[in-house]
Amino acid sequence: MKTAITIVMTMTLTALSGCLMSPRGGSMVKDEGFRVAVPAFNTDVKQGEMATAVVSLERDSLFKQDVTLQVTPAKGISVEPTSVVIKATDRPDVQLRIAAPKDAALGEYPVVVKGTAETGAPTSVGFTVKVLAP
Repeated sequence: MKTAITIVMTMTLTALSGCLMSPRGGSMVKDEGFRVAVPAFNTDVKQGEMATAVVSLERDSLFKQDVTLQVTPAKGISVEPTSVVIKATDRPDVQLRIAAPKDAALGEYPVVVKGTAETGAPTSVGFTVKVLAP
């Protein structure tokens, strides 16, 4: 019974967190950096279809730079856009369109999102796309 409760609580806390975040990029000075947040769970897409995933830029309170996001999917799937600049005044969310060709192999494909500010250190984080049968 304790094991079941522990499993349910762990799954609940994971679900509530909702996303994975990169280490902080940009300046290492407090409140002057950013993080990239991606889906915490697999993004499922069926062969021959398209799905969407949201990637967010989380800015520290004093961080006011443009950030370029580079999206690199594994071979076998495609993601659009592969590069986007989020201006300091833009909304921080980017919708990615993920497509799997009809002949894509079933399985999991990693996608890496790298954020680079105008100055300071870049940061990156990944998520998984799972290709399913139609």
